[in-house]
Amino acid sequence: MMAKQTLSIIPENILLNKIYEIRRHKVMLDSDLAELYGVETKRLNEQIRRNTDRFPEDFMFQLNDSEWEFLRSQIATSKIGRGGRTYLPNVFTEHGVLMLSSVLNSQQAIQVNIQIVRIFTRLRNLLSEHTELKLEIADIKTQLQNHDKNIELVFSYLDKLIDKENQPRKRIGFKPDDL
Repeated sequence: MMAKQTLSIIPENILLNKIYEIRRHKVMLDSDLAELYGVETKRLNEQIRRNTDRFPEDFMFQLNDSEWEFLRSQIATSKIGRGGRTYLPNVFTEHGVLMLSSVLNSQQAIQVNIQIVRIFTRLRNLLSEHTELKLEIADIKTQLQNHDKNIELVFSYLDKLIDKENQPRKRIGFKPDDL
């Protein structure tokens, strides 16, 4: 049986622009996810409150004031109390996004979840490849440094040999003034 082909209903660049790095995690805002799923942020957070046991701290956490202030300055959202949010937003890690599919059952939520998970996976693979490349470069640098040290050592031995060549040699054997 062939797997059901999913359609990309949201352009990939839009999804990528909604992934932020906070507390060393790649996360998505509750309001962005709600928009992508076609539900109100209020309704999405209701589902989370009804299923808190499904969202431990490594799946979802609430931003603190400074994190939200910094993020707001990056994405140009309205200030709290001026028609905008009245509470600090929740953010979801890749695992939290996966868990959302178990509490939101619309077809759109399922399709968007599949897209988001694929993007998170691709980001993780890119990061892994980047790390491997960094390690390989560090290894080459170490080899070159050792290589340079070895060449310097060879030249220092050659210099010593040349210096010995230029020094007068002691005579070996019987010398008339030894009497």
